[in-house]
Amino acid sequence: MKLSTKSRYAVTAMLDLAIHDKIGPVTLADISQSQGISLSYLEQLFAKLRKNGLVEGVRGPGGGYRLSRPSDEITVARIITAVDENVTMTRCAGKGTCQDGERCLTHQLWDDLSEQLYSFLDGITLDQFSNRPEVQQVAQRQDAQHQRAHHHFIFRRTAA
Repeated sequence: MKLSTKSRYAVTAMLDLAIHDKIGPVTLADISQSQGISLSYLEQLFAKLRKNGLVEGVRGPGGGYRLSRPSDEITVARIITAVDENVTMTRCAGKGTCQDGERCLTHQLWDDLSEQLYSFLDGITLDQFSNRPEVQQVAQRQDAQHQRAHHHFIFRRTAA
């Protein structure tokens, strides 16, 4: 399983949606600001997440994105496979070949590692992870920072 920046950002954004699911849809701009991920990158990721049935868009005032199914039905592995086509630790061209049509010496090792990693991440749902106390603490801190920044922006606009 390949853990790219794309995968990490997708999991982070989906976790943000899961944490704020009870409040309502979340805009990509809010995710961008709270998680430090560029808006254009999030747009690309969410196109893939939407295509794979993990999120749905909500139009109009108060719109944004929300999970398309309950957070206890979405695993971390499912998110990663939705945004990354290549889910292997090997550098092989596919179908068990590495170079010149032959398997490399460590091919099976990396295949086994990929399976273990996939199994581990497939056993973790967004619901399980978002309810961890340490994750909740980080989310509360981010929300407080976002509220302060938003209040400061509103205050400056009304004072001007």
